[in-house]
Amino acid sequence: MTGLGVLLYLQPWVASVTPVAVETVAPGPVTRVLAVNGRIAGVQSVDVRPQVDGTLATLLVVEGDVVGVGTALARIDPATQQAVVRQALAGLDGALVAKVEAEATYDRTKTLGSIAARVVLDNAARAVEIAEQEVARMTALLDQAEIQLGKYTIRAPLTGTVLVLTAEVGQTVDPAVALMTIADLDRLVVETDVDESYATQITVGQLAGLQLSGETVVRGGKVSFVSKRVEETTGGLAVEVTPDAALTAPIGLTVTANITVDDRPVAVTVPRAAIVHDADGDGVLVVIDGLARRRAVTVIEWPAARLIVTDGLAAGDAVIADATGIVDGQAVAVAR
Repeated sequence: MTGLGVLLYLQPWVASVTPVAVETVAPGPVTRVLAVNGRIAGVQSVDVRPQVDGTLATLLVVEGDVVGVGTALARIDPATQQAVVRQALAGLDGALVAKVEAEATYDRTKTLGSIAARVVLDNAARAVEIAEQEVARMTALLDQAEIQLGKYTIRAPLTGTVLVLTAEVGQTVDPAVALMTIADLDRLVVETDVDESYATQITVGQLAGLQLSGETVVRGGKVSFVSKRVEETTGGLAVEVTPDAALTAPIGLTVTANITVDDRPVAVTVPRAAIVHDADGDGVLVVIDGLARRRAVTVIEWPAARLIVTDGLAAGDAVIADATGIVDGQAVAVAR
């Protein structure tokens, strides 16, 4: 009799009911945000390299110096090129003397009138023309030598701050050697990479919230550049965000950027754990008359705890918040 009482109490023929937490679907405003980490960078940042080979004779700046465009930054020993300039100058002087002599000969020949043979006058005229051409050639050589000499003084290509200085006096340099980096710190942006999975959803003009490392304040910004090319080795898409207001921060500082890619006044969302992925595609489990019933849905995959459902649910549906271990048709009870 005792055994019968226990059997009646347990009632094994009655299916067990699993308590579940549910969310009642209630459409509302939804913002989809992509959070990425980036770094502060200058809109203009240039590695300064020499245009000629040689030995670095003088450094005129130190790290942190603010320089204007055209400011002399360093000088390469110009002795060899100065000799080239002097040689070109001497050649021009010789050509000028020859030109004066040719012109004098031509003038004397002309004064002879009919006494001078026509061929002699023509030769004298031709000598003047040749002398003028030689002067023009030597002038061009001198100009070229002086232009080359100017390259021995390295000048700032933009107005900015010397961020990195790697050059040392006495160092042998060439155009492959970066001597320093200059950046315009008055115009800063945040550079970041977006995974290629979301590349097509990032566009210029999207709003972003920027939080600098070490700060709690969130600054406004906008996506100002989106690369047209995904880096093959990393799968990243280069993106730049420009702050709404000018900021002062060191180059390279880490920044968290929350880019708003979607802002919907009315949408349905469910917890990621509510989504069932199976051979039939994406779905959720909805509680109907005490049973879990599968409902096919269309969702926007996104790196977030909640996903937007664009099709398959309606206001008032009771969606099981965590479908782990629950199957279609299972008896369930809404947990209180």
